[in-house]
Amino acid sequence: MATGLLETRGLADALDALDAMLKAAGVRLGLVKRVGGGVVTIVVKGEVAAVEAAVEAGARKAVNEGAMLLCSYIIANPHPELRKYLAGEAEIVE
Repeated sequence: MATGLLETRGLADALDALDAMLKAAGVRLGLVKRVGGGVVTIVVKGEVAAVEAAVEAGARKAVNEGAMLLCSYIIANPHPELRKYLAGEAEIVE
């Protein structure tokens, strides 16, 4: 099981990228989170190849549409503690 993350500036651009991600491969939506300052993080989950294809499609869509793509990552096998955070069961304390 893999996790893919993509960050953009702007909710509309994030949702457009997410649509491309979900259409590109058999992934499940894990989370859409407004981080602050207009930054939106999208998390998808699935098999490694599907997550790779989805993140690539979302990043390509964002760039092609002129969105501000901040970053994209794929974590092939997240640690169980990280999965808790991504599921909203744990939080990062400053």
